Amino acid sequence: MSKYFVHESSYVDKNVTIGEGTKIWHFSHIQSGAVIGDNCSFGQNVNVSNHVKIGNGVKVQNNVSIYEGVELEDYVFCGPSMVFTNDLTPRAKYPKGNQGYKKTVLKKGATIGANATIVCGHTIGKWAMIAAGAVVTKDVPDYALMSGVPAKRMGYVCECGERLGESLVCRKCNRIYKYIAEKDGLEEVSYCEQED
Repeated sequence: MSKYFVHESSYVDKNVTIGEGTKIWHFSHIQSGAVIGDNCSFGQNVNVSNHVKIGNGVKVQNNVSIYEGVELEDYVFCGPSMVFTNDLTPRAKYPKGNQGYKKTVLKKGATIGANATIVCGHTIGKWAMIAAGAVVTKDVPDYALMSGVPAKRMGYVCECGERLGESLVCRKCNRIYKYIAEKDGLEEVSYCEQED
């Protein structure tokens, strides 16, 4: 008995690794060489291209194509119809093949909103949040909240998803952050769970 679920309308090519508890829903395609971690969820009409690496606990909503050259670390969330690219200068007449692909990495816990676009060759920092419809054209620091076209930093978010104020203390979960100038981003300094 399989330790993961693939809907009968989906295709999984040979030489694919799929982790325990992962679910692949309707009309999806997992291509050769893809490696998918445990407890992931892939919505309707998702394409995972050749040699893509996906961590544990990743959630990919409907109508997302994860092209070769893209890597998703643990707990990444890809909203409905968001877009990855992997070639900065594509031409139908002059294909480059995978030698022309630019690497794109989404660090642990990053969230990409619905209909956002991630231009290839960039890194999205851990627990960063990209707003719906944003177009990312540069690297994104850890915990950054990005919005607009092109996307600009609008502030910071906690690991739990709450927007942080000037104090950089989360009102929801009590995590405390500090700004690190060298990284142009945040770092968590302490976390104490609230008592009920």
